[in-house]
Amino acid sequence: MFLRTAVIVSLLAAASLVQASPKVIKKVPPEYPTEAVRKNVNAGTVRAKLSIAGDGKVSDVEVVEAEPKRVFDRAAIDALREWRFEGTGAAQTHEVKLVFRNDE
Repeated sequence: MFLRTAVIVSLLAAASLVQASPKVIKKVPPEYPTEAVRKNVNAGTVRAKLSIAGDGKVSDVEVVEAEPKRVFDRAAIDALREWRFEGTGAAQTHEVKLVFRNDE
């Protein structure tokens, strides 16, 4: 069952002044977890650190902060692994914040 959800994606300024933020070329929105619906959790956030390979593929996702804890982590990780960035030829890291809201 697909649940309608509004997910706001905010890119946090995690890059240094010398290095510009990587350019996102593909965003995959996370699905709203059925566990959150069962627990009557209508909103939450996940801040994650992405490791980006030189070709622009996400090689690792680490949850830095989540509220509520462990409710939206898996959905965020699964979606963020599918994101793609413009390749730079060098590995880099970047932080993003996903905001989950259940509209149903």
